[in-house]
Amino acid sequence: MHIGTRIKEIMEQKHCSVVWVAKQISCERTNIYNIFARKDINTNLLRQFCVILDHDFFKELSRDTFR
Repeated sequence: MHIGTRIKEIMEQKHCSVVWVAKQISCERTNIYNIFARKDINTNLLRQFCVILDHDFFKELSRDTFR
């Protein structure tokens, strides 16, 4: 799974703007676009995305790893 792409998909599904997400995790909007390009991500940052988007990316990654 490409985590950056998946984060972007969930944001779109939940109608969350890049500006709103950036404010939630205290970063610049351009950093969110950089995250979309990432194949991997720091676990603390991923936890923040899980909380603000109310989505368990860790469960998805685990399922993808152990199929």
